[in-house]
Amino acid sequence: MIDRIPFGRTGHDSSRTIFGAAALGFMGQERADRTLELFSERGLNHIDTAASYGDSELRLAPFLRRHRGEVFLATKTRERDAAGARASLERSLERLGVASVDLIQLHNLVQEDEWQVALGPGGALEGLRAARDAGLVRFLGVTGHGTVAPAMHLRSLERFDFDSVLAPYNWSLLQDARYADEFDALAERCRRDGVALQTIKAVSRRRWRDGDPDRRFSWYRPLEDPEAIARAVGFTLARPGLFLNTTSDARLLPAILDAAEAGAGPVSEAALQADAERYGIEPLFVRGVAEDVVL
Repeated sequence: MIDRIPFGRTGHDSSRTIFGAAALGFMGQERADRTLELFSERGLNHIDTAASYGDSELRLAPFLRRHRGEVFLATKTRERDAAGARASLERSLERLGVASVDLIQLHNLVQEDEWQVALGPGGALEGLRAARDAGLVRFLGVTGHGTVAPAMHLRSLERFDFDSVLAPYNWSLLQDARYADEFDALAERCRRDGVALQTIKAVSRRRWRDGDPDRRFSWYRPLEDPEAIARAVGFTLARPGLFLNTTSDARLLPAILDAAEAGAGPVSEAALQADAERYGIEPLFVRGVAEDVVL
């Protein structure tokens, strides 16, 4: 069974491996239903989706009709103004077929101009706080990609007491000493204040190159070897308090869950370095050079 720990101060004990429902965004309902059977069989109890993940919210709706009370349900919005964020949430509720979600997150809030709008007067945060007061959502969070995500999340937490944050985390990215330091600072702030800290891109290999196969499954090329996946997952879960959100490539879900069930054992630096050399693992984000992401 995959471990469960408190999801920050929400009062919910979430599986440390969170189902990243981007995996459902571009598949048919029948395949989505089979994928969600694995979710239940493996004891996951936390789903993370987004308004921008294709048909993910629609694919979740039949499952949620049967299991809504058994899962912590999170979605996201890219809207930056109050009216747009409220409308986005309401549309997500309709697509999901639910009266409320547990968590709504300001999606990829890392650009300075967007940050100023979203957290300023008339911004998305204002609209989502009103939605929380109306009972449409219980908790508010913020997510980010790129090397600036941890530092921007710290700024966001100074502006508002968010319940959760989400940022990239893997061995190759932490070779950037500045990123590692900023992530450490974010993790300490989250630990101190009871903010849930979610991570993404645990099994990333590198960005796609011309000629790579299967580019439809994910915006980046993931690891596929089960042993390398196990080491990558183990590296993330070895750090206390982190949650690991699964990849958008649904083919890899069984291997990721196998690794998570096996528990977080020590993963040597030498083994991770060997994987990097063997599989050509590169950071998805390079400060000031490669910060963009396909959502």
